[in-house]
Amino acid sequence: MKKKVLFTAIGFIIIIIGLGTTAASLLFSHPIHTQKPTFIYIDEDDTADSVYFKMEKDLSASNLTGFKLLARFRGYTVRSGAYRMNAGLNTLQIYRMLRSGHQTPVKLIVPSVRTIGQLARTVSRQIMADSTSIATLLNDSSYRDSLGYSAETLPSLFIPNTYEVYWNMTARAFVGRMQKEYSRFWNESRRNKAKAIGLTPIEVSTLASIVEEETANKAEKPQVAGLYLNRLRIGMPLQADPTIKFALQDFGLKRILFKHLEVESPYNTYKHAGLPPGPIRIPSVEGLESVLNHSHHNYLYMCAKEDFSGTHNFATTLSQHLANARRYQAALNRMKK
Repeated sequence: MKKKVLFTAIGFIIIIIGLGTTAASLLFSHPIHTQKPTFIYIDEDDTADSVYFKMEKDLSASNLTGFKLLARFRGYTVRSGAYRMNAGLNTLQIYRMLRSGHQTPVKLIVPSVRTIGQLARTVSRQIMADSTSIATLLNDSSYRDSLGYSAETLPSLFIPNTYEVYWNMTARAFVGRMQKEYSRFWNESRRNKAKAIGLTPIEVSTLASIVEEETANKAEKPQVAGLYLNRLRIGMPLQADPTIKFALQDFGLKRILFKHLEVESPYNTYKHAGLPPGPIRIPSVEGLESVLNHSHHNYLYMCAKEDFSGTHNFATTLSQHLANARRYQAALNRMKK
């Protein structure tokens, strides 16, 4: 009888040890087979089952039994976010990461683009919020009013840069972050520079957007900005061709003809003196700085160079400018452009 009890006890011990070994194997196994760190993205619509599927598909994960058992017996509430998974993580570490919502920040690149729609599409590819939710929010006039912007001035809110964010940000969280970055960019020093040239931050953004459309040459931007500021100072129309393209919503125009200059639009800077109602694109930091730190000179005119280098010939008088324009037109004719 004693031997039977002893054997039974030993059997139980062996079973317990076996179960413990199995549990330890499940908890401390390394189910991720990617060779480099990989992200798993969990959105607000995901369920536990879809999370398992993503782990199997995106991480090439196998043997998720341990994770599923932990989720069942210890509980698992799906928490949205981007989670960085390293090949060395074991099942227990993965479970704790996802259960606690300990996500990894990601890089968000806010681009310098022409339209709010383009902005929404580009940003949506980098965070959880989709392009529709971002565009809908930014096109809501009541919401724009609450921010202090109109449809025309809204592009000035965005400061193109690379930011560290959490992937699961909503459209409102994105805009909130942009407001903070705007305030950080427009510090006292930059506001004083804007005031010194008689412009508000929104007007600086508007002029910078024109400069950016006029030239992609970094060294030339402060010179172009200085030219337009000279025109503003004496009340001369800006006569900026990019504003005509914007008014016509035809950004592929290579030649601005007299018929184009007749377009009825507040963005037609040939007909209307001063700055247009708002930016014609979201200008880059480089463009903004080119206005705040513009070159000081007497140029009032510029014309694209006849070598098609993307730079300009500058002139102080109309006669000099017309000579530059004739050379450029002749080059266009030769190229049949």
